[in-house]
Amino acid sequence: MFLSAIVMMKNRRSITVEQHIGNIFMFSKVANAILFFRLDIRMGLLYLTLCIVFLMTCKPPLYMGPEYIKYFSDKTIDEELERDKRVTWIVEFFANWSSECQSFAPIFADLSLKYNCSGLQFGKVDVGRYTDVSTRYKVSTSPLTKQLPTLILFQGGTEIMRRPQIDKKGRAVSWTFSEENVIREFNLNELYQKAKKQSKPREEGPEEPPAVPAAAPQEETKKDK
Repeated sequence: MFLSAIVMMKNRRSITVEQHIGNIFMFSKVANAILFFRLDIRMGLLYLTLCIVFLMTCKPPLYMGPEYIKYFSDKTIDEELERDKRVTWIVEFFANWSSECQSFAPIFADLSLKYNCSGLQFGKVDVGRYTDVSTRYKVSTSPLTKQLPTLILFQGGTEIMRRPQIDKKGRAVSWTFSEENVIREFNLNELYQKAKKQSKPREEGPEEPPAVPAAAPQEETKKDK
């Protein structure tokens, strides 16, 4: 009963069918491990070892679909955010080992396909690989803090908001990474319309000043002899 309650609470935060199924299988493995340990400690240790080997060798596939996302490194993220302060950036801080990040990847890719333009762009940085980036932008990679993935909105090179928010204990406030929540919380429709209006003059280019007609040469008058 206790494990069933945990599964139900965990599934409330799930956003995809795959994540629901994954949670059910994960807690089923925990229940099996408990039963094996109660039956025979050697069988429990063997089962636990097999589960660890399975988790280390059989990782879920990464998203490889279409997207309009720029991937940053520890050396390029600051430079790109400061390059053109008229551009609004929505950057996802992620780690490949995080199942929550993997579940959110197709959603973030779909948002980039719908809302990307010259004035509103989408980026990602792997804080599991670039740990100094996680320190600079205060995104903890510890599984206990539940801060992955983290979405940050940058305008003029400055952070405006982030989700999830962080409480006083450094833990993430529960927030569901669904497409509807991202659109609503980050006002993507409004940002997109503003970005399109700002990008029109840049795309059309400055108007050329009208050409000034050249003055007609004056004819030389001959003096009457």
